[in-house]
Amino acid sequence: MLAQLITSFIASAAFGVIFNVPKSSLFQCGCVGMIGWILYYFLVENEIDSIIATLASAFVVAVISQYFAKRFKTPITIFNVSGIIPLVPGGLSYNAMKHFVVNDFYVAVQMAAKVFMLAGAIAMGLIFAEVMNQLVIKYNRRKMRAGS
Repeated sequence: MLAQLITSFIASAAFGVIFNVPKSSLFQCGCVGMIGWILYYFLVENEIDSIIATLASAFVVAVISQYFAKRFKTPITIFNVSGIIPLVPGGLSYNAMKHFVVNDFYVAVQMAAKVFMLAGAIAMGLIFAEVMNQLVIKYNRRKMRAGS
């Protein structure tokens, strides 16, 4: 478990370096990725489907990214992009393409479908968190106007 924490933190922070994130935000980028990965790992270890685990983890990554963006006055993209890196199904994508190349189309299509579902789950998690954020902001504005 400790290796999972350290590796996901380093992967997210290192991608932040590649993505030219400000040095003051690298620690937060690593934390976002680490939290997202640990949630994913915990859910999968407890026999939750990997697509649902990815959706939940991407949602949490987006919520934490929104908080950090407000707290540190930086664009949310900095934290979102670095945070989802551990969730990206790169190895599965590679294996799908490998099976296509060796003409094992049945397995390749199965893997590619899973890659698309995982990528869609990441996108849905990020979008769902943003929609929830907008609803909360709208609710708070209405509440403030009604109270005035």
